[in-house]
Amino acid sequence: MQFASGSKRAPSAPKGDSDANHNRTESEPSDPPLVTPKNPPYIPAQGTGKFIRPASVGRVYGHGKLMRYMVEVEGGLRQNPTTFARSVDRIFADPRGWTAGGRWSFRRVDSGPFDFVVRLASPGTVDKICAAYGMETEGKVNCSAGKQVVVNLKRWLLLTTYYRGQPDHYHALTINHEVGHRLGFGHMTCPGRGRPAPVMQQQIFGLKGCVINGWPYDRRRRFLTGPSVP
Repeated sequence: MQFASGSKRAPSAPKGDSDANHNRTESEPSDPPLVTPKNPPYIPAQGTGKFIRPASVGRVYGHGKLMRYMVEVEGGLRQNPTTFARSVDRIFADPRGWTAGGRWSFRRVDSGPFDFVVRLASPGTVDKICAAYGMETEGKVNCSAGKQVVVNLKRWLLLTTYYRGQPDHYHALTINHEVGHRLGFGHMTCPGRGRPAPVMQQQIFGLKGCVINGWPYDRRRRFLTGPSVP
């Protein structure tokens, strides 16, 4: 179901959702453009395969159905799990995020029941996790697999050329896009030249006339949508 960008109510997730509907990669593997920094960060091809979870919980962001999420970082990446968790928390706390429509709220937990887990992993581990759900990521992209939102360290650190110099904005796109799949949304495309790209658009493979955007809603709480992609 599509909603006009002027709608202030939360969009409905597609009917008949199942875990199978949540298994998505950013796209069929390709060669998304990367930013090449002068001092390349440490990106191992393979981490330890074991994940570290900060022993802390967060506040509730938003109103509506509570979605409990965990945050984990694979060992061997030289990435601080607490720092990554705070980055994810800030994205859920933003008024332009998935809470804006009033349908969902989010809270980070460190134990007990959870709805999904956001994992930062090495390219090799991403490939292994996603392959178990029938998806090929070829060390290049993220995926939403079962109850896992799997973030590729290479993608997280090297961004994409469209978001050069805007890591926080790109990180918002990454989390919001993959969590959008967890909420039942499929891919969308650009609604018109010069308009914000929907967060569910596969922006790393081209903006198709739209401008970059990492948020499902704008500052006026209007859902930023576009034509569905089969």
